[in-house]
Amino acid sequence: MVIEIIEFTDPACTWCWGSEPILRKLETHYAGNIKINFNMGGLVEDIRNFRDAHNDIGGDLSKVNAQVAKHWLEASERHGMPVEAKGFSLFSEEHPSTYPMNIAFKAAQFQDEKLAKIFLRRMREAVAAEARQVNQTEVLIELAQESGFDVAQFIKSFSDGSAEKAFYEDLKITQAYKIHGFPSFLIKGNVGKEILLRGYQSYDAFQEVINHLTNGSLVAKRIEGTEEAILDFVNRFGRVAQVEIEVCLNLSAAKVTERLQSLKKQKLITLLPAGNGYFITPRVEPLSCNSIAGMCSF
Repeated sequence: MVIEIIEFTDPACTWCWGSEPILRKLETHYAGNIKINFNMGGLVEDIRNFRDAHNDIGGDLSKVNAQVAKHWLEASERHGMPVEAKGFSLFSEEHPSTYPMNIAFKAAQFQDEKLAKIFLRRMREAVAAEARQVNQTEVLIELAQESGFDVAQFIKSFSDGSAEKAFYEDLKITQAYKIHGFPSFLIKGNVGKEILLRGYQSYDAFQEVINHLTNGSLVAKRIEGTEEAILDFVNRFGRVAQVEIEVCLNLSAAKVTERLQSLKKQKLITLLPAGNGYFITPRVEPLSCNSIAGMCSF
């Protein structure tokens, strides 16, 4: 039995970024029984017309980047994913929308569905934890190349209207489900059963819905939080935040820090600063070649 979870999302949504630990825990504990897909929702068509009164965002383009960065830092205190507020300048007169990121994801899907999900994660990292201007075409092309795509094909799909058309089909689905906030999650079981959860959700909430849709027949795997399990998790996903390990393996921050330091001493992982946190990546040799990207680096 396979449960499908569709996240209605935008690459620049901070609570979607904050949901990554939960989704990775679901993928890990229900390995082989969970399929996670994404429907692009287009959070900001034009920041000049955008208003989030609850978080005091919008109304003045000269202030909006500082307003967004402040909100993201506040959200980070709750969800734990790293955020870089320094130098955050995503929106401008020339680039007032998050739509280009949504369209870029659809362009990526035309090439490879699995790589498209890697690309979506890379966009999230770049906009949230690196303060890069990911709504600019040149940055999107760089990130697509990093993710292993044929750049020429990506640029063609992104620019010729086909990816934009696919994005607007996603918007129709978003509107059909009356979704006005991100993330939202459509959880599909067998025989047409589905439940829609709106907003940031806990792992327990997903688990209860899965139990309901499967009559308790789908049981999560039990995984011990050993150094080996941490290393397996890092190797599987390639780049993870500390909170993702804490959530997935049910470990305290202190215990994860202790085990990461041990793995670092063994030269099995690398810690990379990222905003108000850091990422953990597998340790690579000084000279390595990436067969997907067709590049050797040092």
